[in-house]
Amino acid sequence: MSNRPTLTTENGAPVSNNQHSQTVGAAGPVLLQDHHLIEKLARFNRERIPERIVHAVGIGAYGEFEVTSDQVPRFTKMKMFAEPGKKTPLFVRFSTVAGSKGAADTARDPRGFAVKFYTEQGNWDLVGNNTPVFFLRDGIKFPDFIHSQKYDPHTNQQEPNNIWDFFSHSPEATHQFIWLFGDRGIPASLRHMDGFGSHTYSWVNRDGELFWVKFHFKTEQGIRCLTSDEAARIGGQNPQYHQQDLYQALARGEHPAWTLKVQVMPEAEAARYRFNPFDLTKVWPYADYPLIPVGRMLLNRAPDNYFAHVEQSAFDPAHFVPGVGPSPDRMLQARLFAYGDAHRYRLGINHTQLPVNAPQGVAGGARNYGRDGAMAFGDNGGRSPNYEPNSHDGPAETGAAYDHGYDLAGRVGRYQPVLHSEDNDYVQAGALYRVMDEAARGRLVDNLAGSLAQVSRRDVIERSVAHFAKADAELGSRLTRAIAEKRAGGAA
Repeated sequence: MSNRPTLTTENGAPVSNNQHSQTVGAAGPVLLQDHHLIEKLARFNRERIPERIVHAVGIGAYGEFEVTSDQVPRFTKMKMFAEPGKKTPLFVRFSTVAGSKGAADTARDPRGFAVKFYTEQGNWDLVGNNTPVFFLRDGIKFPDFIHSQKYDPHTNQQEPNNIWDFFSHSPEATHQFIWLFGDRGIPASLRHMDGFGSHTYSWVNRDGELFWVKFHFKTEQGIRCLTSDEAARIGGQNPQYHQQDLYQALARGEHPAWTLKVQVMPEAEAARYRFNPFDLTKVWPYADYPLIPVGRMLLNRAPDNYFAHVEQSAFDPAHFVPGVGPSPDRMLQARLFAYGDAHRYRLGINHTQLPVNAPQGVAGGARNYGRDGAMAFGDNGGRSPNYEPNSHDGPAETGAAYDHGYDLAGRVGRYQPVLHSEDNDYVQAGALYRVMDEAARGRLVDNLAGSLAQVSRRDVIERSVAHFAKADAELGSRLTRAIAEKRAGGAA
């Protein structure tokens, strides 16, 4: 025992006895003056920070990204892509969307696929999903959508009535619902799914040329999925199955990897493309914009402490570095505010000073005039000034044009974004259904019907089925029959 470090209170004083509270005699009451007891109980009461409103069930790992192509500087001046062989450390957080902490990580749900690259120019957060599209194209609808997916105010459980009622009024979600209720709605493991930046972003090269870009992480382990029955059984036995699978693979030295590929569109082509390329409910066909391999992401280390690294990790799609930036994607524009604001509420104004969120790749760390606030780590800037410009040799602007713009025109208003010949909510949803083989189509119909059969309002069912029928007439008719069969079977 003598070689062990001394247990201390939070102010560093040695603890003589960690087994018994101070009392008045052997049988007397506990004393309020027992600072060690009060401190332990007070800290215990405050161990849980507010959970994420969405993506609360998270799984994280560290790794690195290696550039494999010399073509990227044609499109962007990002230093991390400067030359083949260049490596950048990173942290990835996978997650489900709707479940609260403790929910099974095998649920049928999109998976968050967030990557924090610790580049030499600062942290670049690429915050996406394991689907290339999303339910919505405008962030103003996001709170309502999430409310329809979360626990009902009355029943305190997820309600199919709410989920499908919202969908029945939101045809733009048809494409994503086919993704979600298809085979890829439940990956067999985090290692066996693709990831996507999902949004359209902008790249600019050293000559000032702007390109629109989409990011695709293609799993090198191959795609594998679970059926609804398999997921229910596995999740019931082990709600942390996906986390366990990833951590055990890392412990065995089986380091999962993804090939990063990009689609690149020259700036001028967006305006004349056949549908809005900034619409998050649509994909860019590979025939128009082929995938270009640019690098490889490898995960090689599980965090030592879940709370410090996974729960406190904060990803912000507004965290860009020179050479990459936003686009007119309406959902992305909303997320540029919402994510950072969520972290400032949940973790505090100084959350970027936490080790997992700090710009580890920047020599000397972040240098700015942010001061004070809860949990101001370090010396809070010491005696240096907290304003700029100043005459005290503090951090100064470079004058370089890191931000890059793009042309905008029009009168301010609230517009339906129909500007292109194929701005349609059903074309790509139907195409996705038709590329499935017959077995996959059958599972999709069964999954959709199983959920819709639980809806009590017939008008909600009819509106929902109508969306799928507009995507593909066969899908609509098969779904109508399957719902009727399931409802009849339930009534029996």
